[in-house]
Amino acid sequence: MSPRDVVITGMGFVTPHGDNADTVFERVFAGESVIRRVRSGREQLAGDVLLGIADWHPHEDVLPIQKVVMDPVAQMATVAARRALTQAGLLEEERILGSAGIYMGCGVGGAETNEQAYLAYYTSGVRRAKPTIVPRIMPSAATAHISMGFGIRGPSHTYSAACASSAAALGEAFRAVRDGYLDCALAGGAEAMLAGGVVIAWEALGVLAKEHPDGPQASVRPFDEARTGFALAEGAGVLVLETREHARARGATSLGEIVGYGASSDAHNLTQPHPDGQAQCISAALSDAGLPPEAIGHINAHATGTQVGDKVEIAAIKKVFGSHAYRIPISATKSMHGHLVGAAGAVELGLTLIGLARGLVPPTANLTNPDAACDLDCVPLEGRSVPGLEYALSNSFAFGGSNVSLVVRRA
Repeated sequence: MSPRDVVITGMGFVTPHGDNADTVFERVFAGESVIRRVRSGREQLAGDVLLGIADWHPHEDVLPIQKVVMDPVAQMATVAARRALTQAGLLEEERILGSAGIYMGCGVGGAETNEQAYLAYYTSGVRRAKPTIVPRIMPSAATAHISMGFGIRGPSHTYSAACASSAAALGEAFRAVRDGYLDCALAGGAEAMLAGGVVIAWEALGVLAKEHPDGPQASVRPFDEARTGFALAEGAGVLVLETREHARARGATSLGEIVGYGASSDAHNLTQPHPDGQAQCISAALSDAGLPPEAIGHINAHATGTQVGDKVEIAAIKKVFGSHAYRIPISATKSMHGHLVGAAGAVELGLTLIGLARGLVPPTANLTNPDAACDLDCVPLEGRSVPGLEYALSNSFAFGGSNVSLVVRRA
């Protein structure tokens, strides 16, 4: 079977900027950071920390009886899936959903439920737990609830590759649809790890941002000389993938197209990235898309705001794109919404697709003093109109050296 064109027909978000994809993009394009200092995420923390708290209203989409068996990570995923299916016009299409697939990413799973269970055990000393704990904490819970909630009976898979989880899920769903295994799939990821013990563990790694003198919203500063790390965030992103023919036959609107998927491993270090592995990943995505490097008009960078990570990604981009690297606008949207970990790749790809459709490139917020090692066009402070924008690249590079790059095309 010849490879088939794969289009996006629906998109659903739960993010710190809200749960309407178009509104989220507009706030991000405006350079609005929603990172704030809080004393608690969903569990009490030992002290103040910078976080991106999801702005959503679960009571509108998740019944109280469902919450008994759903950690917030599954609730967010289900809400995002409903938004995506609604936009795609598939919410009531039982015949199509009966054979569709689900590909979701999740880094940790039900972190809040896990922490509550440990707290109950160690503070009460009673060897007794709720029977709902395991179904709530398993990383595949979000995938399972989407399947059950919408009657999706095709293959359902969960990918856990840290920060690249949802990008990997999207890439594998893209392959399944392109290569003829499925006509339709939901793909994306979710993360809700803002429990005290998890946040403290990230603090111990030394990768979380310190508050900037200008305030919490100025604290995540990718590519900036004064960058100190990222802010953990929570949320979900789900996209509906279909063959072009399938979407056209039912009158669905294409929001954009996935044309290339590359993956690689650094084989280097658990927490330190390597430019060779990232360059291999980007090159593989371009090759899969059948495009020369010069075709890429925008890059949504992984760009977490760590001292090491940002420089390595810039080095990888230079290695692949050569002199063209200096002509590509590069955005770092984590500067505004924080690092959604298992949901990051999906949300950032969705933002990239909306930008392509509108001919707009989001900014890198807080980039006031660029690092000399990050000397590419990193779109400081203000979003930009780029007429004729057609192809873009979205990078997701994870702890453990797992790399994923996706190439998308304007509808």
